[in-house]
Amino acid sequence: MLQLRNIRYAVDGTDGKRTILDGVNLDFNDGEQTIITGHNGSGKTTLAKIIMGIITPNDGTVVLDGDDITGLSVSERARRGIAFAFQQPVRFKGLTVGDLLEAARGGKPTRAELCDCLSEVGLCAVDYIDRELSGNLSGGELKRIEIAMALIRKCRVSVFDEPEAGIDIWSFDRLSGAFAALKGEGRISVLVSHQERIMRGADKLVVLDGGKVARVGAPDEVLKHIRSVSVSACGRLAGGENNGKRA
Repeated sequence: MLQLRNIRYAVDGTDGKRTILDGVNLDFNDGEQTIITGHNGSGKTTLAKIIMGIITPNDGTVVLDGDDITGLSVSERARRGIAFAFQQPVRFKGLTVGDLLEAARGGKPTRAELCDCLSEVGLCAVDYIDRELSGNLSGGELKRIEIAMALIRKCRVSVFDEPEAGIDIWSFDRLSGAFAALKGEGRISVLVSHQERIMRGADKLVVLDGGKVARVGAPDEVLKHIRSVSVSACGRLAGGENNGKRA
C-alpha cells in the first residue's frame, strides 16, 4: 500500500506563500488503479511528483508498504519500484525500443517477454524492437512504450501525469486498454487525468480542489457528483445573469 499523510506544499509567490497542497491524505491500495482529477492548478501534478520524489513536501509523509520514504531521492524510489511518466514522453536518440525495455528490465529480456509486454500495449514486437526512440515515433506510440517499460519492469507503483495529452483518437482505445494491464499482481497505478474515458476504467477517482481532497469514491459516483455540482453552478450563474438583465 502507498499512503500519503497530511501532505502540505507551498511555494513563494509575489504576495507571499502560495499553498499548492493543503493536508492531503490518501491511500492507494495494492492491485488498484486511482485517477486524480480536478481543475487546473488544483495540485494534481504536484501530488504526482511528490509520490516520485521529484518534489519534497513541506510537511507530511509518504509511506510505501509501511516504510516512510519521504526523504528518499528519485533514484532510491525507483529502486523501490516507483516509476513516473511525464505528460510529454522523453525521446532517447540513439536508443532502440529494445534497448529501453532491456534497461527497464534490468537485464536482457527474452524474446517472449518483449513480445508479451509490447503486445499488451498494442504494439508488434517485430515492428518495434529495433525502432529508434526518435522523432519518427508518435506521441501515442511513445506513451504505450512507457507503459510497456512499467510492465516489463513489474513496477510496484506506476505514476502517469496526463497520459492522454497529445494522443490522437485512433490511439486512445489502445491506450485505455494498456492502462488496465498495469493493475493486478499487487501493483499500484496512479494516473492524473481529465479524460472521462480513462476515469471510468479506474477503481477509484480522487478529486482535488484548491489543494485539498474534495471527493474520493467509485468513478460513476464521483462523476455523477461532479456533474450535479457543475449544473448547479451553471444554474446560479444563469440566474445571476438574468437578474442583471432585468435590473
